[in-house]
Amino acid sequence: MTSSLTAGLLRSEGLVLRASEVDRHQIKCSGEGRRGLQLTRIKRTCYISKQLHCSTSLVVPQYCCHRGRKSACAALAERKAVEEVAVGGKSAKDEDVEEAEISDAAKTSQGLEAWVIRGEKAFNQLATDAVIQVLDIFYKNRDYARFYVLETIARVPYFAFVSVLHMYESFGWWRRSDYIKVHFAESWNELHHLLTMEALGGDERWVDRFLAQHIAVGYYFMTVVMYLLSPRMAYHFSECVEKHAFHTYDEFIKLHGEELKKLPAPEVAVKYYTSGDLYLFDEFQTDRTPNTRRPKIDNLYDVFYNIREDEAEHCKTMLACQTRGNLRSPHNAMQYDASASSSISVPPITEDLEGKLGIVKDLPPAECAGIIECALTSSSFVERARKNGVEVNLDHLPR
Repeated sequence: MTSSLTAGLLRSEGLVLRASEVDRHQIKCSGEGRRGLQLTRIKRTCYISKQLHCSTSLVVPQYCCHRGRKSACAALAERKAVEEVAVGGKSAKDEDVEEAEISDAAKTSQGLEAWVIRGEKAFNQLATDAVIQVLDIFYKNRDYARFYVLETIARVPYFAFVSVLHMYESFGWWRRSDYIKVHFAESWNELHHLLTMEALGGDERWVDRFLAQHIAVGYYFMTVVMYLLSPRMAYHFSECVEKHAFHTYDEFIKLHGEELKKLPAPEVAVKYYTSGDLYLFDEFQTDRTPNTRRPKIDNLYDVFYNIREDEAEHCKTMLACQTRGNLRSPHNAMQYDASASSSISVPPITEDLEGKLGIVKDLPPAECAGIIECALTSSSFVERARKNGVEVNLDHLPR
């Protein structure tokens, strides 16, 4: 069987796929405005990201099954991607048998992935519970020292994420600036939690500083390795830590709320929440619209209340990160609106000038999950441009 594919777009229920590369067994696609996808084709059956099962006619997909359920697709707005299939040497019955085998293999793969996810979450929960038990032993009735250790640990994964993503970005494997921006904002938020706990005397004892620092070093390298192998697992682990932090602060303010309302707030906390870098304060809260949360700090209760709310926002962001390509900077929409209303005009690029510039069109960002996939799917910018149907002409560049 042979197959050929004309480069173009497939649109179905808002999802845009751009056909990029095809051989006998596989079509690799990249998401436009969404996460990257891989569409595997054998015979007349397509599997997209192991989540969507699309049966095709000889032209384009007509219906899709999501997790085994049939659902009518929206009309395909553009039928620029036309697949010409020449079937020979096998009967329709043989093809149906092979399609059934492929369907069973896809279901088996999905089942295996589900078990892997359960295993990752079980390990993360056990590891988190073990750390909590250690903290319970060492810091019984020593709340501020416990908070200091907790905030030292909680800041580590965001630094680890940025470290790995910075390496991927430098290698050309991955280009998603939103992730680095959001993770830095999360680290900045946790820094001010840490500064607040230091101002409250949490780091007064040498042994507390020693324990927090050594746990942080071990946690950093563990998170880096975990993030290299499975970003989803690393994000879930961080979510478990943030959930514990939320419940710890929630219990504390319920027990000591009245006392906290009578005490002044540390200056570092007042400045951070009321007059600090509010852009970064909004940036880590990916579930909120920027400028909608502006805390008022009158006393120590307000400080702990807002730290607790910060931990809840971290949980939401870590949950969003577990879906590949799902994280977006909360400022992106505002930036797009501002650029649309801007009076600055960009001179048009003529057809002649476009040919001389070589590559002038922006491409979908490179994306991968884990070092193995990143290394196996890496390519140059020019190669990615050609795969996405962008004409490349470098002959006119000065040499």
